[in-house]
Amino acid sequence: MIEPGDEVLIPDPGYVSYAPCVTFAGGIPVAVPTTAETEFRLTLEALTNAVTERTKAIIFPYPNNPTGVVMERKDIEPLLKLLIDRDIAVISDEIYSELVYDGAQHTSIASLPGMRERTVVINGFSKAFAMTGWRLGYACGPEAIVTQMNKVHQYTIMCASRQAQVAATEALKKGRENGYQDVQTMRASYDRRRRLMVDAFQSMGLPCASPKGAFYCFPSVKDTGLTSEAFCTRLLKEQKVVCVPGTAFGASGEGHIRCCYATGVDQLTEAFRRMSVFLNSL
Repeated sequence: MIEPGDEVLIPDPGYVSYAPCVTFAGGIPVAVPTTAETEFRLTLEALTNAVTERTKAIIFPYPNNPTGVVMERKDIEPLLKLLIDRDIAVISDEIYSELVYDGAQHTSIASLPGMRERTVVINGFSKAFAMTGWRLGYACGPEAIVTQMNKVHQYTIMCASRQAQVAATEALKKGRENGYQDVQTMRASYDRRRRLMVDAFQSMGLPCASPKGAFYCFPSVKDTGLTSEAFCTRLLKEQKVVCVPGTAFGASGEGHIRCCYATGVDQLTEAFRRMSVFLNSL
């Protein structure tokens, strides 16, 4: 999709692999800053400021890792005219599309007017079907693009394993038959842990917007006086609790940490207890 030197926009904070993938392809990754004030949503102003004559594509990663933000239809629509007018391709990473909460609605940008012909949707089975270790994903896009993707793909990865393909087919077939009840049950479980984590951080005095998607919280640690990296390093060494510095996901993540609630309630509760001890020691 890009030639050497083309720019690819990446909302910041964003998943750690996007920028290296752009670099591998010969492109230039360009961070598009987002802020806690807008709950890390991508705004038209930020997008406009980042676009140049060399902009060729944008990675659109919603629901988002690490922030948990969901870009609903009303958030996406203001961006469309700029993307179409500037002929910017979209790579829409929708791996967390099934994991949304509080009545939020995931809208694929590919479904909106003028976007189908310029969008490649990336998804997989890791999150919605808890098949993380199976490493099975897929892409949907315009035939002209997917045809070229296959030429590259067949010489880098021969084939997804047979057992992974059989498992994915079973997940889709059985899931459809029961109305994806297993996915709904899992989402409800994540939702309970999400609420538990947000409540815990707020009770500790760590400001934390309630995330509407994925399975991460992105609380602020600015009031501690520590950088994101210093906070996580000390928390690990002093209390054996693992969090990820917000800066791992881009400069806009400074002052925040990423915490994952895809684990047991007992472990989460113990982690909160230790974090509270750590914060009191500061």
